[in-house]
Amino acid sequence: MTRIDAVHRMTSHKAKTTLRAAALVLAFCLAASAAHAQPRCAGNADALGTERVLKVDAATTPRVGRKHFPQTLPLAPKEVVLTFDDGPLPGTTTRVLDALKRECVRASFFLLGRNALANRELARRELSEGHTVAHHTHIHPLLNRMPPAAAEAEIDRGFAAVDTALYGEAGRSPATPFFRFPGFASSPQLLERLERRGIVVFGADLWASDWNPMTPEQQLKQVLERIESTQGGIVLFHDTKKQTAAMLPAFLRALRKGGYRIVHVASAQQQPGTAAAR
Repeated sequence: MTRIDAVHRMTSHKAKTTLRAAALVLAFCLAASAAHAQPRCAGNADALGTERVLKVDAATTPRVGRKHFPQTLPLAPKEVVLTFDDGPLPGTTTRVLDALKRECVRASFFLLGRNALANRELARRELSEGHTVAHHTHIHPLLNRMPPAAAEAEIDRGFAAVDTALYGEAGRSPATPFFRFPGFASSPQLLERLERRGIVVFGADLWASDWNPMTPEQQLKQVLERIESTQGGIVLFHDTKKQTAAMLPAFLRALRKGGYRIVHVASAQQQPGTAAAR
C-alpha cells in the first residue's frame, strides 16, 4: 500500500466516523423534537397539567395555610395546590379522580381512616394515579374538644387505618406525614406534638365552602372569585360532595384559561410507593 493510499483510507475512515456521529446527533435531536411535540397529557392536548412538585418537610414547614396559620407554602402568584377532605367515597371520589386524570392534575387527598378501610380500592387508586394520600383522623371528631391523649389516639388510629388500606399494614409513623385537623380544630398542645413527630399540618389559603348546599354553578363562581382575590394558594374541597364532583371539570378548565398553574405537594421524606419505616 502506498503512502497516498494509506492517507486516503485514513481520511475516508475519519469521514465515515464523522458522518456516523452527525447521524446520531441528528437522530437524537429529531427524537427530542418529537418528544417535545407530544401532548403534555395523553388524549388531551389542552389539559391543565401539573406544573411542578413541591417537596414539603416538617423541619422547615411544620404548618401551612393562611386561613389558620401565619405562614403557607412558598407558592408563586397564580400557583394552586388542590386538596380534598373526608373521602374516599364511591361515586363522588370516582368522579373527582376522573376529572383530575383527564387534565393530568395531581392533588392531595386527606382521608378519613374509616372511609379508607371501607373503600380500599379507591384509596389505592388515588395513590396509583400519583396523588398524595394524607390523613384527616379516623372518624372526624373536633380534636380540640377532646382530652389531648384521646385526641392523639384518634389521630394515630386514622394514620394506621389509611396506611393499612393503602399498604396492607401500618408502620410506626404514617407513610405520608401530612395531616389536616377536622374543622381546623387544632390546639397548641396537639400542634406542638405533631411538629415534634415530623408531621406537617395543613390548613388552607382559601376554601370552596362546599359544606354549604349550592349548585355546581354557584360553587364554581364562588371559588373562582376567591382564587382571583388571593391569586392562588392552597384550596380546600371535599371529594364527598356531589356539587364539587360536578363542578370540578369546569373549574380545572377555568384555571387553565385564567393562566393558573397546579403545584403538587409531596413529602420530602416518603419514598414513592412505600410505607413508613417499620
